[in-house]
Parts: sequence; structure tokens; C-alpha cells
Amino acid sequence: MKKRFDKLVATAVALLILILPGALSARERRGAKLGITLMDGHYIVGELIAVKLDSLLLLNLAGKDESVDVVGIRSIRIVKKSKARLGGLYGSLAGTLIGGIEVALEGGTRKEIGLGIVFGGILGWAVGLGVGAIAGTDKTIQFEGKSESDVRQALAYLRGQARIRNYK
Repeated sequence: MKKRFDKLVATAVALLILILPGALSARERRGAKLGITLMDGHYIVGELIAVKLDSLLLLNLAGKDESVDVVGIRSIRIVKKSKARLGGLYGSLAGTLIGGIEVALEGGTRKEIGLGIVFGGILGWAVGLGVGAIAGTDKTIQFEGKSESDVRQALAYLRGQARIRNYK
């Protein structure tokens, strides 16, 4: 029984070593994808390159730089990628491991361990899917009617989301 448990743990560690480096790989930093609603009703979509003192520099969908004055912004929507798929994957992996190990430690039969793995994987997938979906929810920042200090705080937050964070 001990050897089987050791093999299970070794397999789990090997899978984690294979999966995690893909998530940790280095790549060029990208700015957040923004949807900006202007006071006149126009809507601009683009990648946030930099936050200046009184404007935002975006790379629009046509590949051109576009500067948007902060004074003319009604709201900004930060579009996030859905993390539901990744959450479901990690959740099912964790659920499979926990379900199998839990039943094995309780001295279950092979059939019971198999059921623990299956049900643990399904439950982990469902939980991970939900958590990933919540983590990928878009964020909206209202500028209209906000005080100068609130606008500065929002710009400081956006500066952290920009491709170039320390733009002068």
C-alpha cells in the first residue's frame, strides 16, 4: 500500500512539474485591454500602452497609437480574459489528487479509489471553473462625476495595468 501511495505522489509531482512551467514562462508584457466610453458617446477599444498626466495612450485595433484625454472619459472597462478553462483544469487536477489520496489513506479498495478520483476530479473541475469565471470578470471604472483625487487614484491603478508602467 505504501509503494502505491508513493507512486501516486510521484506521478502527481511529475504532472505539476510539466504543467506549471508553461504558466511561468517569460513573455513580453502586454497592457490591459480597455474599452473607453467618452462623454460624447464614442467608444474606443485598445491596449493600454501608458498613462500620462492628463491622458491615456492606447494602441487601437488598427495598430495605431491614440491619445485619450482624461477629462473627456465617462468610464473605462478593463476587459479581462476568462480564466474559467484554466481554473477548471487546475481544479480537476487538484480534485483528482485529493479524491484519490483521501480514499487511499482511508484504506479504500481499488474501485473506491477510482471513484474517489473521478468524483474528486468532477467536483474540483466545477469549483475551479466557478472560481476562474469570477476571476475573469471585467472591471469598470467610472470617471464621470468623480473628484480629482478619485480620478488620480484610478489613473494610478491603470498605470499598473499599462505596458509601460513608469512613463514620464
